[in-house]
Order: sequence, then structure tokens, then C-alpha cells
Amino acid sequence: MTASSQAKVAIIITSTRPIRVGPEIANIVKDILEKEDGNETRLSLVDVAEFKLPIYDESIVPYQVPSQATYANEHSRRWSAEISKYDAYILVIPEYNYGMAGSTKNAIDYLRNEWMGKPAAIVSYGMTGGSNASEQVKVSLEGAEMRVSPTRPQLVFAKNGEASDIFAAMHKGELGEKSREVWMTENKRDILKAFEELKEAIKNPPAAKEN
Repeated sequence: MTASSQAKVAIIITSTRPIRVGPEIANIVKDILEKEDGNETRLSLVDVAEFKLPIYDESIVPYQVPSQATYANEHSRRWSAEISKYDAYILVIPEYNYGMAGSTKNAIDYLRNEWMGKPAAIVSYGMTGGSNASEQVKVSLEGAEMRVSPTRPQLVFAKNGEASDIFAAMHKGELGEKSREVWMTENKRDILKAFEELKEAIKNPPAAKEN
């Protein structure tokens, strides 16, 4: 990427449930960033669900691709080709049972060289903001030699009267207006800060390793 060209950043929806709010949340993140970005980057939504990835089913380990082997399955090749398009990533992740979702971990584990050295930001959501999932995803991404933004926004579902918006999100796939309002105002600063860290990392790639 040259200094004058737009950086290509994927906002990755990692929830794959049939009833989910992940796409809505990813769109909120995209809207916030596009309004403040000044056309420096090209933001694209990438939905893991569209790739229908089974639990990793290649006979080779991802580290071997492409230096020693190639993917055998079409879904692996499609996922690899999509992720390879981008300079950096923003993963929008849910928290399930106090940890990262299986779909999130599986999508990460399919690849290795496609991720290595690239910057990533993590935006989590859940009843308490998804802090456990965020920490686990950070460890996995850093294990893949990615550079994770220090700021990791955590979106807590707001209460609507006595009930939390999370119940409508889980059972109906509906995002409450109170949560949307809070995230677009109170969480906006952290989302933008994480994005600025991501852009700075894109501008300053790691030095090439000596042989």
C-alpha cells in the first residue's frame, strides 16, 4: 500500500447464529468510523456466516499455506481470498458463556499467513461488554502475529426499564434503541480511538525479519 492510497479495512461480523444482532452492530461501527474518517480508508463489511465454514477441516495446518501447501476446500479458498484483500481488520465479536464464540475462533484458526503482521482492532458486545471474549480474541490474534489495537471497545447492552436489551437481541435479533443510542454516543470515543490506533499501525508496518 502506498502512502497516497486508501487503506482497505474489513469490519468482520463473527457471529453466525441465524438470529443475531452482529450485522447491526457492525453497521453501527462502520457508520461511526465513516463519519469521522475523512475518506482515508475503505471500510467493507465481511460476514463470516456467508462463508459457511465448518469446524476446520483441512488436512494441512494453516501455517503451511502458501509456502508448502494449498487449501483443498472451496470454503477455505474463498475465506483466504477474502481476508487477503485487506490491510487491516476490525473484528466485531459476541461473548457467549463468558468467552469467545466458536465461530470467531474457527474463523481465525482457518488462516495464518493471511493474518500475519497485519493490524487488528476488536469491538466486543455482550451483557457486560464481552471483556472475556475480547481478551481471548486478543490472545489468539497475537498468537497469529497480528498487531492488536490497545483500545478494545466493549459494548454493554443497555437496560430498557427492568429488562436488558440483550434479551431482545438474543431471542429476536433486535437491537434496542437505548443500546444503539449509548453506543453511538458514550462508546463512540473508544471506537474512534481504536480505529486511530489501527490506522497508525497500517502506516507503520513491522520491519522485515532478517533471514
